[in-house]
Amino acid sequence: MALDEFERAEEQSRRVYRAVWRWHFYAGLFCIPLVIWLACTGSIYLFKPQIERWLDRPYDNLATQARATPEQIADAAIAAVPGSTLHTYELSQSETSAVQVIVGIGKEEYRVYVHPHTLQTLKIINEDKRPMQIIFHLHGELLAGDWGSHFVELAASWAIVLIVSGLYLWWPRQSAKLAGVIWIRLNHGSRTFWRDLHAVTGVWISGFALFLLLTGLPWAKGWGTYFKTIRQLTGTSVVRQDWSIGRSAELEQREALNRSGLSVVESEHSGHMGHTISTMKVAHSNEPLNRLVPAAEKFRLAAPILILPATRIDGAWTVKSDSQNRPLRTTIMMNPQTGRILSREDFARRHLVDRIVGVGIAAHEGQLFGLANQLLGLITAMGLVTLCVSAVILWWHRRRVGVLGAPLPIGTPRWSFVLVAVIFALALYLPAMTVSLAVVFLLEELIFSRMPSVSRWLGLSVDPPCPRIR
Repeated sequence: MALDEFERAEEQSRRVYRAVWRWHFYAGLFCIPLVIWLACTGSIYLFKPQIERWLDRPYDNLATQARATPEQIADAAIAAVPGSTLHTYELSQSETSAVQVIVGIGKEEYRVYVHPHTLQTLKIINEDKRPMQIIFHLHGELLAGDWGSHFVELAASWAIVLIVSGLYLWWPRQSAKLAGVIWIRLNHGSRTFWRDLHAVTGVWISGFALFLLLTGLPWAKGWGTYFKTIRQLTGTSVVRQDWSIGRSAELEQREALNRSGLSVVESEHSGHMGHTISTMKVAHSNEPLNRLVPAAEKFRLAAPILILPATRIDGAWTVKSDSQNRPLRTTIMMNPQTGRILSREDFARRHLVDRIVGVGIAAHEGQLFGLANQLLGLITAMGLVTLCVSAVILWWHRRRVGVLGAPLPIGTPRWSFVLVAVIFALALYLPAMTVSLAVVFLLEELIFSRMPSVSRWLGLSVDPPCPRIR
């Protein structure tokens, strides 16, 4: 009797293992191209500060003369892009560096490099055409806007499933068998080498890879909106988050800044009783920069230090650190007429949720603890590429004629409470994965299973085994 129970337990374990293996295979089938793409573009973006400093070298050692006022510099930038409004004035890194001013028209933003002494326009570039901004959008949305963001989110969600299922598959069932899990066996042939490379790399980098995937989700259009809704329902939301959600939200912010560049002055009866009264538009003056720039220089905030105009004529101006190391960020609201500080918000004063996300984003971008953070991110990204390449080689070795090569089912397993809890937690945390899983299930049950050739090719049904390709 005890032997029968042991055999049943072994059979149950094999069924669960095979089911997890199958989902690991299907997840990898979808994820591998996107994971390689995200790893490569993310590796480049890790070194954004160094790359941008190198690109800006021609504008860092300019001839010194009598320096123009910040107001004159901002006005020169606006004049260089006719019809634009001031979005951001960035404090220059040194007396000999060009001043970078961002101006906007509609949904477009332009970065203008202004000589601080002669007011000559040295360079104008669309913000979306800057090399690192292109990498950012390639990484986060495939240059396809919100639709691309949804697709990247879906791939990241399934990559999380891929890693969690991989850990289950490759974790040693017996503590004595660590070869091929913790280290690679080099003298067991080619197939064993690639299997061990895949498994060992996964075990060593899985924690870091999961961290990168999870901390990248707040930027995604779908997950970010989902997260924002949860915060509103739980009373943890803030007026404005420190990160954007999708391309459309970024463009909306730009248009809002352009609208705030002109203040509408209305009659007190404007709009009453259905009457429309014409309004007068008054342009912002950039004269407050002459007071705010010297004041901002004394705050010694982490670079880059940005000054943003008020959203209305009599409103406060903003001085803030836009450091990628987000725990160093500070936002200061100032009276543009007197230069008096109206409020100051350091990172430690933000909501706990925003601090957690901020630390995660800083680490994701490789800026939380300097070069070591960048190198750790690079190693993790290259580890993900290694996982993907070795997975393709393993599939190539075991593929059969006329089928995709998915592990064949061996019966319906009974899931343990722990596995069910993990699946439920993933479904709750990753709504895009949940929706796609439901779609796949419906396709399998209603369409694929009723088409014998398709079912056999996908590995959904068990047929006599096909010979392997040699």
